[in-house]
Amino acid sequence: MSATRARFAVLLAAGVSIAAVAGLMTVRSPADAQTTSEKAAPAPMVAEVDVAPVLARPVTDWQSYSGRLEAVDRVEIRPQVPGTIVAVHFRNGALVRQGDPLFTIDPRPYQAEVARAEAQVAAARARVSFTAADLERARRLIKDSTISRSAMDERENAAREAAANLQAAEAALEIARLNLGHTQVTAPVSGRVSRAERTVGNVVAAGAAAEPLTTLLSVTPIYAAFDVDEQTYLRHIASVKDAADIPVRLGLANEEGHPREGVVEHVDNRLDSVSGTIRVRARFDNPEGRLVPGLYARLKVGSTTSYDALLVDDRAVGTDQDKKFVLVVGPEDKVEYRAVKLGPLQDGLRVVTSGLTGGERIVVNGIQHARPGTQVRPKMVAMGNQKTQTAAVP
Repeated sequence: MSATRARFAVLLAAGVSIAAVAGLMTVRSPADAQTTSEKAAPAPMVAEVDVAPVLARPVTDWQSYSGRLEAVDRVEIRPQVPGTIVAVHFRNGALVRQGDPLFTIDPRPYQAEVARAEAQVAAARARVSFTAADLERARRLIKDSTISRSAMDERENAAREAAANLQAAEAALEIARLNLGHTQVTAPVSGRVSRAERTVGNVVAAGAAAEPLTTLLSVTPIYAAFDVDEQTYLRHIASVKDAADIPVRLGLANEEGHPREGVVEHVDNRLDSVSGTIRVRARFDNPEGRLVPGLYARLKVGSTTSYDALLVDDRAVGTDQDKKFVLVVGPEDKVEYRAVKLGPLQDGLRVVTSGLTGGERIVVNGIQHARPGTQVRPKMVAMGNQKTQTAAVP
């Protein structure tokens, strides 16, 4: 029993020895393992990013405001003579030109008044002719002392009275003709009319207290009124001799940017001490009539002088806590972190006041793939859009 156990132990020890020898034969050296690992690992990928050169160009400072559109001319059409409306010549809300008929008031009573005044003028002229002839006879007779001096004076007085009566009759005729002309109510200015407040058959009164027949607003040009703060007034307006030289731009609530250009037409003569603002009114052309009085308007007031500035796309600017930065791509296509200070927007681009120089390449798209100190593959695009300028740099 003991001999059997001894033989089993010898065989087990021999098997362990053979396994150890086989294991030693399969172990590689560390150098061989490292060489194999280097051959298997892929080369690091170089990120492709869009870069654009920093723009350098003259810019003008602009300040943004909000205001309301106002008509240059606003006329309440009131009748100047009483009477009955017999015709309305416009469609509600239509565009009319200066001199176009709007309403007709029954002209027949005023035509009769003109005829009566014309008759009075004719009678006065006849009286003037008679007294002039009578005075001429009296002058011939006075030379021969045929008539007295008092009779001569009476004839001279009658001639002067006849001339005065003729002037009065002619003035009455002119008034009658004016009243007849006022029965045709016409547009005093070109613009857009409101609705007709009085229609055919209504009797209207005359004068400033009479209810308006309609309202007429001019269309072009049009005003935009807004309040400018004291600092902007002192910086951009107060030092300018002619307010018309101050550039102003306007955009409606549904428009992108400020596509309309205008000029400052009027600056108020006092600053409101409560609000700290001064009222400014700008004038804009409105040939299509899209600008309607009362609409909300977005306005920008610019400086009359420009200065050189550096501009970048707003998307290229990153935020690092309370700092702003951009990623600059150097000559060897390596990324560099650059802290910058920013100014206002100018035509969709951001002004950079410090931290960059003109022409430097910055990352404008793919900033999440670029890290300071790493190498990238830049693709040149135009600043402000992603339109490719040149082929990708390998």
